[in-house]
Amino acid sequence: MKKKIEILAPAKNLIQGIAAINSGADAVYIGAPQFGARSNATNSIEDVAELVKYAHLFNAQVFVVINTILYDNELETCRKMIWELYDIKVDALIIQDMSILEMDLPPIVLHASTQSNNRDADKIKFLKDAGIKRVVLARELNLHQIKEISDTADVELEFFVTGALCVSFSGNCYMSVANGERSANRGSCAQNCRLPYNLIDGNGDTLIKNSHLLSIKDLDVSDQIPNLIEAGICSFKIEGRLKDVVYVKNNVSYLRQKLDSILEGNEKYTKASSGKCIFSFDSSLNRTFNRGYTDYFVNERHQSIGSWESPKSKGQYIGKLVRTVGNSYEIENGNLLNNGDGLCYINDDNEAEGIYVNRAENGFVFPNVLKEIKDGTFIYRNNDAAFIKLVEREDSAIRKISTTLLLTESTSGFKLTATDEDGNTSKVLLDHPKEPTKNNESIEDNIRIQLAKTGFTPYTADEITIQFSENWFLPISKINEMRRLVYEQLSTIRIENYKVEEHQIVKTSHPYPEAKLDFMYNVSNKMARKFYERHGVTEIEKAFELQWDPGKSRVMTTKYCIKYELEKCPKYHKDTLGVKVKEPLVLKQGELEYKLKFNCKPCEMEIWEKDAEFEIEED
Repeated sequence: MKKKIEILAPAKNLIQGIAAINSGADAVYIGAPQFGARSNATNSIEDVAELVKYAHLFNAQVFVVINTILYDNELETCRKMIWELYDIKVDALIIQDMSILEMDLPPIVLHASTQSNNRDADKIKFLKDAGIKRVVLARELNLHQIKEISDTADVELEFFVTGALCVSFSGNCYMSVANGERSANRGSCAQNCRLPYNLIDGNGDTLIKNSHLLSIKDLDVSDQIPNLIEAGICSFKIEGRLKDVVYVKNNVSYLRQKLDSILEGNEKYTKASSGKCIFSFDSSLNRTFNRGYTDYFVNERHQSIGSWESPKSKGQYIGKLVRTVGNSYEIENGNLLNNGDGLCYINDDNEAEGIYVNRAENGFVFPNVLKEIKDGTFIYRNNDAAFIKLVEREDSAIRKISTTLLLTESTSGFKLTATDEDGNTSKVLLDHPKEPTKNNESIEDNIRIQLAKTGFTPYTADEITIQFSENWFLPISKINEMRRLVYEQLSTIRIENYKVEEHQIVKTSHPYPEAKLDFMYNVSNKMARKFYERHGVTEIEKAFELQWDPGKSRVMTTKYCIKYELEKCPKYHKDTLGVKVKEPLVLKQGELEYKLKFNCKPCEMEIWEKDAEFEIEED
């Protein structure tokens, strides 16, 4: 049997979830009323149920995100909500808190969220043996590490393919809670990483002023999909539960077409859901929100990944500014621009600035505000007005399931049979007198024309067969009625025939790979503690949120490295290193101040609060 390869799309709400399915998503992930890591993307049980029904029509899946850490007084509320989600036939839950494995659960499939910081093969195998069916891998992994995990753990693996990158190891960022009690692990990240900072060295000298030093580019590993599949990935996840519907449709359609071309004629792999998509727009990742793109570490560390000028969307590169003429700009490829577009450029202070296009004409742009921009400046479009208007249309992405129709006669009239691409069959009988046509002329062509009018249904009639013993007459109204009923019934049958995978968690006691857990394991309740203790853990530190030591804490661990970005890495830049920077390096933004610690052996950077003390590692 061929292995199914999935595109997994974000859904902020029901409307965006349906749009993702229509654009070709094999699965969507969506927030429930509570406990999702995006507190601004919650949904009612009723809306999730509607999305489940729509997705299952196309054999697509719905995963619900329950990936915050839980407090003791929330455990029972969470348990009850899980039962409600099971009752509406949700396909799986994406979880971070291990307390969920201790609950009295229905037989619902569980996936381990990337918030669980899944980057170690032994720990991922532990999760698989504890009953987790799929693991969402950390984004920092490279192809060799993914292959090792796949060979070791034998569990479904999901990997991010496009979207924003969290600069920290997922689940291990505490900057937000340390600076205002908004916990990222509780769904309320304040995005301190996207703020501008000054970089100060150990002598107190300012090396860089007012730059977004922790902001990194967005992820795009779409050209690595074949390699990632061979390494063991079965699900390609798009980040963006807070993004708009145009972003979702653009990303999904781009990946759908790319993956379809990879899977076409493939003997080992196949797509994970039904139907084909028709698009009225040409998708391109750079036409919606992006900060520029990086493949991060999938092919090891080999390039700068920072987006220091701005944490906002850079967009699509248009061309250089040729010159300013009167109250307009002449821009290379300016004929690509439209009225209402938003443009972005980097000014002399290395900051992103923007203008709106009031009028675009013959390569000249007349902006809302004429700013002084140097000739030769790179111009980007970060708001593509015409593209947005086109993609926002409900019919810009349509998904259809292929069917064949067979119209035959019965003892009391006629029978229409619809068979879909998955082998589901629907039959409708019409009691109607069998009367020959005038002059015994065939009307089969007219019947075919009417049966082919599938309109707003999720079906196409790709093959229509009519088997009559004589040239029977059939009114157009009756043909249309049979077609409508056979497809309505087929939709009901498809949803009824959809099988939700079930998996009952059975408590185990196999040993956890670590005996001692620090705060980065985010143990925030008694049931999570009980889970780890049953698996042999002897020392368990409380979650950061329950024991924060103001001013002295480690608030982030990251694979991203400011020394590398400055080309001052003793490993990668030893031949061009020049004068070493005096440590500790400090990030300062108003009252916020952080010290940077560089751990060169694992190639990681730590961020500590200003009063922390640590030894500086020698190069």
